[in-house]
Amino acid sequence: MPAEPERLPTEPIEMARALQLLREGTLTVHGLLPWSSNYTFAVTASDGELECLAVYKPRRGERPLWDFPRGTLCLREVAAFQVSDALGWNLVPPTVLREGPQGIGSLQFYVDVNPEEHYFTFRDECGEAARRIAAFDVVINNADRKSGHILRDSVGHAWCIDHGVSFHEEDKLRTVVWDFTGQSLPDNLRDDLGRLRKQLGGGTPLTQALSQLLSKGEMAAMRRRLDRLLHAGVYPAPSSHWPSVPWPPV
Repeated sequence: MPAEPERLPTEPIEMARALQLLREGTLTVHGLLPWSSNYTFAVTASDGELECLAVYKPRRGERPLWDFPRGTLCLREVAAFQVSDALGWNLVPPTVLREGPQGIGSLQFYVDVNPEEHYFTFRDECGEAARRIAAFDVVINNADRKSGHILRDSVGHAWCIDHGVSFHEEDKLRTVVWDFTGQSLPDNLRDDLGRLRKQLGGGTPLTQALSQLLSKGEMAAMRRRLDRLLHAGVYPAPSSHWPSVPWPPV
């Protein structure tokens, strides 16, 4: 009998190997995940040597939204991972765009977390990660950062999920992480953001990759958000022009 594939740890330690498995592995669907507003499937990705659990969000299962172009939510999930990866912040689990059993969609490495925990339950222990998440959401213009979208794995690392309503051209930042309003960006985070801005210049690998996922207007708006954040050097305040906290907040 062939050997059983080795199971990949649910904490994605080896990023390159996790991405390869997500891109090339054979997918087995286990069923729909409950409480999702769009069709979201739990799957296993296996290439004969390794296998892992993953979350598959097919384009055809996306609920139409009035303010986001139809069929783009899965693209934004992948773009959020690419920005997180470019920053070196390791906030978003490895995520790829690929064909699956229900067609093209995003496929994200499943990280095993404590389902009883979310940002509100461990915010006082979040420290540096919370500051990164707050800055990250400004950059990607996250319109739905609920407390339940920030989770913690068995070694205490904070992960961010559910970025389908990000990167809009219009300012739409809605988040529960307003803890640092008016505070200066830490120097190390500002340096990382500066490097990201350079990577978003014309013709760079990151620009080319993101341009396959976002419109020209969305790319330009992200550059403007980064420029404003770097120029101000402080975390922004909630807007008075739109709801600044998602509902429900968890």
